[in-house]
Amino acid sequence: MEDCIFCKIIKKEVPATVVFETDRVLAFMDIKPINPGHVLVIPKKHSEFISSMSEEDLKEIMSIGAKVDSALRKSGIKCSGVSFFLADGVDAGQEVPHVHLHVIPRFEEDGFGFKFPSGYETMPERSELVELSEKIKKVI
Repeated sequence: MEDCIFCKIIKKEVPATVVFETDRVLAFMDIKPINPGHVLVIPKKHSEFISSMSEEDLKEIMSIGAKVDSALRKSGIKCSGVSFFLADGVDAGQEVPHVHLHVIPRFEEDGFGFKFPSGYETMPERSELVELSEKIKKVI
């Protein structure tokens, strides 16, 4: 995609601070990090959504994400935990229309987290879970 910032990074038209690279995947420092050491892992083949990615690219993104996770913990960067975050679509929080896995170093009281909606603490009835699971199973 011509106007995709991540595609421009892949083509080296826009600078990035690369951490790791394979034929399929590029990992680089996020320019708006949640915490120091925040890395993005992206497929080199443009895909806006996970559902349009090859299984091989998806596996490699997760594999490289795991390598970055391990490296963060050994690097000396403040990191007592790691969050993986991947927003699939604008309504999920995706800001760049190119699949990207955030690998975020975490530590106590870093100020980052999820905001849960009211009612989150109320567990649904098992029948509701079964009904929802059947809808998903039909289309898998």
